[in-house]
Amino acid sequence: MVKEALLYRVVDEGIVECTACPRRCRLRHGQHGFCGVRWNVDGKLYLAVYGLAIAVAVDPIEKKPLYHFHPGSMVFSIATTGCNWACQFCQNWDISQRRVVAGWRLPPEMVVELAKASGAQGITYTYNEPVVFIEYAYDTGRIAKREGFFNTMVTNGYMTDETLDIVGKFVDAATVDIKGNADPEFAKKYSHVLDAEMILEAMKELKRKGVFIEVTDLVVPEVGADLNRARKLVRWICENLGPETPIHFLRFHPDYKMMDIPPTPVELLEKHAEVAKSEGMHYVYIGNVPGHSLENTYCPGCKKLLVRRIGFDILEWRITEDMRCPYCGYKINIAGRLHPTYRESRMRYIPLDLYTDFVSVEHNKVVDFIRRSVQSDRS
Repeated sequence: MVKEALLYRVVDEGIVECTACPRRCRLRHGQHGFCGVRWNVDGKLYLAVYGLAIAVAVDPIEKKPLYHFHPGSMVFSIATTGCNWACQFCQNWDISQRRVVAGWRLPPEMVVELAKASGAQGITYTYNEPVVFIEYAYDTGRIAKREGFFNTMVTNGYMTDETLDIVGKFVDAATVDIKGNADPEFAKKYSHVLDAEMILEAMKELKRKGVFIEVTDLVVPEVGADLNRARKLVRWICENLGPETPIHFLRFHPDYKMMDIPPTPVELLEKHAEVAKSEGMHYVYIGNVPGHSLENTYCPGCKKLLVRRIGFDILEWRITEDMRCPYCGYKINIAGRLHPTYRESRMRYIPLDLYTDFVSVEHNKVVDFIRRSVQSDRS
């Protein structure tokens, strides 16, 4: 199940540099990167969690959140352990911040077969940062595209040019998950990210490569909710990605190491939304507040209600088949089509124990695990 990484280079005898994310960790034999899942063994870099999915679920695509890409569809979601950030507020910290090698044994072919069986229309790489398991995602995504699935990812956008080249080959849409209005000091203090500017550059390159982008911004009260920063971020998005880019301001909930920060006041989210609208953004949403009017889509032309939502559910759809407003004819920025599954319950349980087994490797045995896996592949 282990696979030699695509993204690395040898910098000296026995020393490799991982090129998956801008940390570019330099590793000696027996060391792993910041993410905890990319290991140097005998002078080669391996993705130790290749084919090991720690979390698997079928979700509505709106949960990602992607409101403007194949609305109403179901996506087969997978994750591994590990992350290239260390967010103190991570809601998936038990997956992303555990530096362990563990997961359900799911090679790419099995992921696609289970996606077929579940009735999903796409596959999403999510819950932890897909950049750290990009080789697994890439192999899965190539098979998925041949079988007629689309591929999406939920990413922090902290990736290198080398990773962007791979992402552009198989990813159709991405949610880029900004934290704290893209304030570099916030990113440094609460996520241990030294250069948040690289996220913006990655978004521009994803757009250039034809990846459909929606942006989320987690608004953290008291420490990551400056409206001037929000205005700066929105202006950048409007100028570089276009005013048609959907933006979602997400409500923070206390978790992990930031239990002392209260949930984001709804009024503060509404102020962020007003800033975005005043800067010319056409599709502005508020997330994690079920029932709020800014879960809905409104026509940028005539302002009529076009899509009514509660949470991840579509309750009303008033857009024509060619994605235009039926009242004024404005072309709505939606990629793909409305899937009839929006009328169904789109969360499905996958009984993985019926199909495969769970693997957990003790930290001091990972090197042996990788060596055995490599030897098994050779034989």
